[in-house]
Amino acid sequence: MQIKHKPKVSCKIWLEYEGKPLIGRGGAQILEQIEKEQSISKVARKLGMSYRYVWNYIKRIESTLGCPVVETYRGGVAGGGGAKLTKLGRELLKEYKRAENLLNRVLTK
Repeated sequence: MQIKHKPKVSCKIWLEYEGKPLIGRGGAQILEQIEKEQSISKVARKLGMSYRYVWNYIKRIESTLGCPVVETYRGGVAGGGGAKLTKLGRELLKEYKRAENLLNRVLTK
């Protein structure tokens, strides 16, 4: 039997803090979309996740680090609050993307 396509090397990466997992690909997507959409509910809808899942994911990261990675704010009378990454959240996302890009370069050689 002959295979039609050449197998490719693949692996998953994630960031850890003190031996505890912080973010993987899904978490990076959540942080990236929060930076873009500025709304946890919009991010949840866009990624096909529940609001509760996204919120709990963020809280798990923050609990592990002991610092906020997302800052939420309330809207005025009509509502319309939002969310944005803290400096730490942006640094975390940047570090994940750096590691992912490095790994992709190594695997595609």
